[in-house]
Amino acid sequence: MPIELLNPDGIPKPDVYRQVAVATGTRTVYLAGQEARTAEGQPVGADDLAAQIEQAYLNVATALSAVGGSFADIAKITLYVVDWKPEKMAAALGEPDLLVEVDATAVLP
Repeated sequence: MPIELLNPDGIPKPDVYRQVAVATGTRTVYLAGQEARTAEGQPVGADDLAAQIEQAYLNVATALSAVGGSFADIAKITLYVVDWKPEKMAAALGEPDLLVEVDATAVLP
């Protein structure tokens, strides 16, 4: 496994994620932000956060699989969630119907 995950002493130890990821592989994979779009570019899950997250994560899995990786190879993943409104323009994603975007960095052997 090229990724070692740990929660060191001296900082919070959350149950749902680890504070530190040590990557020891030889190839670093940077994924572009994955959104709630099918392979054909069609939107998925209008106004449905869970459906949009699911599609974004499916796209992450597809992209990693294309280079021989999986979720086990992810060293860092970031999930951006917004509630699109004109007054929140500075925090919005690329298109008005997007509620979520996920990007990831993976290290493979």
